[in-house]
Amino acid sequence: MKQITLTLDEAYDLAYRVLRHSGFSELHAAAVARNTVNGERDGCASHGLYRIPGCVRTLRAGKVSPDALPTLQDSAPAVVKVDAAGAFSLLAWEKALPLLVEKTQQGGIAALAINRCVHFSALWADIEPLTEQGLVALACTPSHAWVAPAGGTTPLFGTNPLAFGWPRPGKAPFIFDMATSAAARGEIDLHRRAGKSVPPGWGLDSEGRETTDPARILEGAMLPFGGHKGSALAAMVELIAGPLIGDMTSQESLDFDAGAGGLPYGGELIIAMDPRRFLGDEADTHLARSETLFSAMTAQGARIPGERRHRERARSEVEGVTIPAALYQEIVALG
Repeated sequence: MKQITLTLDEAYDLAYRVLRHSGFSELHAAAVARNTVNGERDGCASHGLYRIPGCVRTLRAGKVSPDALPTLQDSAPAVVKVDAAGAFSLLAWEKALPLLVEKTQQGGIAALAINRCVHFSALWADIEPLTEQGLVALACTPSHAWVAPAGGTTPLFGTNPLAFGWPRPGKAPFIFDMATSAAARGEIDLHRRAGKSVPPGWGLDSEGRETTDPARILEGAMLPFGGHKGSALAAMVELIAGPLIGDMTSQESLDFDAGAGGLPYGGELIIAMDPRRFLGDEADTHLARSETLFSAMTAQGARIPGERRHRERARSEVEGVTIPAALYQEIVALG
């Protein structure tokens, strides 16, 4: 497969130019370009430049606002709400971040509900700014109904990612960001584009039979990871980032899309916690204990979630990013 290498600045300029040409406002184009280039930079191809065509396709389908500005609501002592007004979640998150941090530092714990947003981005990007403030954080969001519950054969849940972050002063934070499906949908589509099979257990065809053909899975149903365990977590995400915050479930998001092929529409829930409010003067002592846990993991050869992303980040800042030539040409053609 032919590849194209771009500097980070070149990748940003390409994404921004295409998004502006497609009709996104300057603010939204810049936010989406930053997010997708950061995904590519950190070795997360399924949430990198590959997402640009989907963003443009969603706009052309009339399923995302190109210029709506978010509205912030100080909802309760420990709750922030922000209405994205049908635009991508990124500007809404940026607008709400300072108030979420302030409330968390004041009360020890606070929650942010992003409503009426179109969501495509990796959740670690929402978690990392909180860990940089010394906070512990959790985020989740439904998507479109693409995943069958354990024991079922018909899509009901979204990929319903869940992310968690733990600050580590002087080191890369502990951050995991995982779909509750066996794989991210973007990962399955990347296999399809590359003409590669996926591992067993990732999905079913349209008749409910297990398959390793990514195209058949995309037409049928994805599967949760870990059987009933992943299925239960997916249901939890549906509830706490759907009805709890007054937003859509994955099935409602897919119904709203009505076959247009747009990106998921609904809400996102972020919960932040301040260790210093929980622990007071003993915060440093107890936070240091977490390093014992991480050391014990690495002593066994285990990888600390988030470390690979930061290694890729350092490499990309020097060497740039490499993407398939076919994807590069697809993005260029949009602009």
